[in-house]
Amino acid sequence: MEGISETPDGLVVVTGDERSLTYSPRRIVLDDGTVVAHESQGGEMSSVWAADLGGPVFVEVAYLGDGPVGGELVMTVSHIGVDETLRFVALGDLWAADLPAQVSPSWPVAVDLALGLLDGDVRLVGTTTDHGPLTKADVEDLHQRLLGVIHG
Repeated sequence: MEGISETPDGLVVVTGDERSLTYSPRRIVLDDGTVVAHESQGGEMSSVWAADLGGPVFVEVAYLGDGPVGGELVMTVSHIGVDETLRFVALGDLWAADLPAQVSPSWPVAVDLALGLLDGDVRLVGTTTDHGPLTKADVEDLHQRLLGVIHG
């Protein structure tokens, strides 16, 4: 889709008719220099932030709970067209191919909440796996592996 691109280092750039932003797992930077980050990462956001980037592009950013670092942000981008609405989701560091020996109990909860954003025709952006783009099945598998680490 025109208006959303991925950089090789996992950043996602979203461009609307009036504004643009760059997404990384724990911080959003708008083209005017405004920074959006969770309060645990020095920002002012506690749960949700949303913006109309102009034209058909709308962005929602949510803190669903801590992952491996803390303060991870999930971004949903909606591109509202005449015939269809395209949705993209960036999970950032909530996704991990390899897990540590111990995980925070909040991590699988955050991934479970993120799974709720993946219903319907949604494309995951900002993350790839060794077999290609991240899929909902990959996220479901991660959720089960996280629960396995916690509950043995």
